[in-house]
Amino acid sequence: MPVPARKMRVEVYDEQGNRYTITFEGRVTRDKALRILDIVELLGGMPTAQPEWEENREMPKIDKVRFVLEKHFPIVWFSARDVQRVYEEEVKEPISLSTVSTYLSRLAHRALLVRSRESNRVRYRVAPRSIQRTLYK
Repeated sequence: MPVPARKMRVEVYDEQGNRYTITFEGRVTRDKALRILDIVELLGGMPTAQPEWEENREMPKIDKVRFVLEKHFPIVWFSARDVQRVYEEEVKEPISLSTVSTYLSRLAHRALLVRSRESNRVRYRVAPRSIQRTLYK
């Protein structure tokens, strides 16, 4: 039985107010979705706002972790070690692996992350917004 075609549509507005519409029909894969996000970024559709912790150093670490997750891992699976590495590069402050693991576990418990366990390997992914809105309005 053939796989039904999927359709993905992205609308982007640039700084001058021009609208770009990208439509993709077919088998949507992670690689194809990342390519579309690259195009969106090139068109200026993903603003590069200054992170809040640069203005507010007292921001809780868990909020900084959430920012890192949404910026660097929006649609891919990741481990606590991946988050630790990117967090330290992005925020420019150390964070222990156990702290990252604790925060990821809490976020998964709140249904903000999806958790997958294979043997002794735990992976996470940001939960789709529709699930987040349904559970936490």
